[in-house]
Amino acid sequence: MNQQTLKRSCSFEGKGLHTGGYAKITILPAAAGTGIVFKRIDLGEDAIVKALAENVSNTARSTTISYGNASVTTIEHLMSALTGMGIDNALIEIDGQEVPILDGSARPYIEAFREAGLEVQDAERIYIPVSETIEYKDEKTGSYVRIEPADKPSFECKVDFNSRVLGVQTASWDESVDYASEVGPCRTFVFFHEIAYLAQMGLVKGGDVENAIVIVEHPVTQEQVDQLCQMLGKESMTVTDSGYLSNLTLHFPDECGRHKLLDLIGDIRLCGGYLNARVTAFKSGHTINTNAAKALRSALNLK
Repeated sequence: MNQQTLKRSCSFEGKGLHTGGYAKITILPAAAGTGIVFKRIDLGEDAIVKALAENVSNTARSTTISYGNASVTTIEHLMSALTGMGIDNALIEIDGQEVPILDGSARPYIEAFREAGLEVQDAERIYIPVSETIEYKDEKTGSYVRIEPADKPSFECKVDFNSRVLGVQTASWDESVDYASEVGPCRTFVFFHEIAYLAQMGLVKGGDVENAIVIVEHPVTQEQVDQLCQMLGKESMTVTDSGYLSNLTLHFPDECGRHKLLDLIGDIRLCGGYLNARVTAFKSGHTINTNAAKALRSALNLK
């Protein structure tokens, strides 16, 4: 299979989930062998950050990459969309720190990429070789990401928050599964009881029930729900019998598990390309995902 890039550029704008800052991004075609590169156009011509695991600088509820004085935050949904849609090379110009959250999924990117079309390039796709198993594990939580040799890429993600609402969810993707319909539309999520804490930590400044599924794990009063609605400037909502705020309908019963898979695919792309490997993860998150990508690049002496 040959490398691919976009036939024409695609632009998006909106607020960032965590900083709340407004930014515009443009995803441009790039030459074969470029990989995925971000450019902070608000910081000058040299503010370039390659989407590689060694450039990860923060993983607090999203993935941030940095090089020099340039940082780009919450890249995982875009990285996932580029991977799932088969795009090897792209230059991403952004005029702020954080990639817009849009609807909380990868679907806006997918729709734009389909409309723009893909250009097949005159160079074969280079799969990163995996000759031995790499595993990164958190002994305290039991979470892990395992990367094993295989003939083709595949991902499996098992989610367990000890949640009565979510239960245990397992989602998987390989090249035989339509990423655009089965993974890409799945939105980010947050537990109701986490929102105040995240706000105190200076995160989710751009959070909104329009771009996140809100899970109500513990009993809450309607007054508490109304206070949240007032804070967000939204009309009143209720809690459904299934344990979610009533403003939205799930795309899939296991949409949250599929979103964790979406994140995993995006974070593992920081290995620097496509892997001929089977990636399995349990209770994964941005920290362990990107640490696994770093461990693989270190083991293979990639630079």
